[in-house]
Amino acid sequence: MLALPPAEGRAALRGSAGTINDKGAFGMFIKQLSIFVENKSGRLAEITAILARAGIDIRALSVADTTNFGILRLIVDKPDEAEAALKAAGLTVSLTGVIAIGVPDQPGGFATAARALADAGIDVKYMYAFISRDQGRACVILRVEDNDAAVSALQAKDIEILGGEQIYDL
Repeated sequence: MLALPPAEGRAALRGSAGTINDKGAFGMFIKQLSIFVENKSGRLAEITAILARAGIDIRALSVADTTNFGILRLIVDKPDEAEAALKAAGLTVSLTGVIAIGVPDQPGGFATAARALADAGIDVKYMYAFISRDQGRACVILRVEDNDAAVSALQAKDIEILGGEQIYDL
C-alpha cells in the first residue's frame, strides 16, 4: 500500500476548475485521474497492477515528478471504476475535468489549437498527447483554468472537441 502524501501533495491534486460539479457530471469534459505517487521504484508497477486487476484499460498517461513524489495523470476507459479501485487500495486519487481535442496528425496539427488558446488569453497548465486509432488524428489532453472559455475559443476555430465516449472507447 502507498503512503498518503504530505499536505502540499494533496493540495496539488485539488483545484476549483474542472472538478466534478454538484451532480457528479463533467459534461463535455473528459475525466482524468490524478494519483499521488511516492517517487520510489515499483510504485508505477503497483498502480498499473491495481488497474489491470480491475479490468481498466489505460488510454493515456503523464507523470510529473519531484524528488520525493509525483503525480500520475491517467485517462482510462472506466474512470469511475478506476478511481474506486485505486482508493480501495489506499491511494490518494482525484478526478479532474480536462479537455480532449482531436487534431490532424501532421506537422503543425496542434498549432491552430495553440493559437486559439493564446489569442483568447487562456494559459495551459499542462497537456499531453497520444495517437488515436483513427488514421491521421492525434488526441491532445489539455488542463486549463477555465474549461468553458477554452472550449469556446477552440470551437470558434473549428477545433474538434472530443467527448468521453470518443476517448474512453478508443
